[in-house]
Amino acid sequence: MRILLAIDSFKGCLASADVEATLAHALQRRGHTVASLPVADGGEGMVDAFVAAMRGHIERVPTLDPLGRPVMGRIGFSANRETAIVESAEACGLHHLLPHERNPWRASTRGVGLLLAEAIRRGVRHIVVGLGGSATSDCGIGMLQALRSAGLQFPCALNKNHTQNNATNNETETQPSSFNNETATQRAIRITLACDVRAPLYGPTGAAHVFAPQKGADAAMVLCLERRARRFAQWAARHTGRDCATIPGTGAAGGLGYALVQFFGAEVRSGADLLLDLAHFDRLVAEADLVVAGEGHADAQTLMGKLPERVLRRAERMGKPTWLVAGNATDRHALLAAGFARVFAITPPSMPLAEALLPATAKRNLEAWAATCVAENVAQNDK
Repeated sequence: MRILLAIDSFKGCLASADVEATLAHALQRRGHTVASLPVADGGEGMVDAFVAAMRGHIERVPTLDPLGRPVMGRIGFSANRETAIVESAEACGLHHLLPHERNPWRASTRGVGLLLAEAIRRGVRHIVVGLGGSATSDCGIGMLQALRSAGLQFPCALNKNHTQNNATNNETETQPSSFNNETATQRAIRITLACDVRAPLYGPTGAAHVFAPQKGADAAMVLCLERRARRFAQWAARHTGRDCATIPGTGAAGGLGYALVQFFGAEVRSGADLLLDLAHFDRLVAEADLVVAGEGHADAQTLMGKLPERVLRRAERMGKPTWLVAGNATDRHALLAAGFARVFAITPPSMPLAEALLPATAKRNLEAWAATCVAENVAQNDK
């Protein structure tokens, strides 16, 4: 049987490429022909997945973490160096912080601005920005400040004294220091946001109310963040003549999506579909008998535009069955009703979560699944 693997990372455990390599080896030993497509939708593992799809390369550059500490970040480049891949979490990701350091009032996207500036300096004409896993809720203000400090011009220049380094909940004012209609650089640069979050900048389903509590905000801080986002959007609308705050996806990465749409005209795309297009997924599906999608934990939220669901829909159009494999799976009825031909959880019910998340254990569970479940279900399909 010809099997196409398009499995997202098992978050906190195995990268997409590691999951697929483990399964591919086990399946090939059993006589199957396997094609692997490492995937990511804009969050963890995005740079690796997109670079693999574009047959490009990765370069490491200095940047800042959410609290302004020096870290090394990665930028992916296409083979022709026309396109750069910037994963915002490389700079402002929650994984950079210890639990007691989480504070979206202080956390800044400044490091993302440094990554963007470096990509622009290297002559790219298209930047794909992934907006997953952030620790921030600063509406992209830190990113804009970093670009301004780097000498890059854009429609709105912010007051250089407006910073997010106050650890309290005191609100800071957002005021313009100057305004011009010049573009980010002398050449046109297109920015695409790889984003599967549909949240607007503010409101009950916006960045502060939905995501800030996951980043360490208490109820009082959520209200402060919400007020700051509304004031910033009002000011930006007055000075640019348009208001993008309600566009789905502008609330991603704590409003980083908003800044890139509002000030640079970025296009919001499904990160999953963007990657699948770059990787010529439809052509790979046409050559397969079976597609295996997956992620670390599958449930009803998988059906809200996450990568396995996008894989399923595109495979359906080609008339190919899709199995869903996950470390753990709940809401099986909904997943099967949505169209997955089979839904599997590789973790034995009696296994503690801490043990299941060990990479070596996850690999053994994947190998066991390939040896038993795959063989049994393939035999059943062949009858």
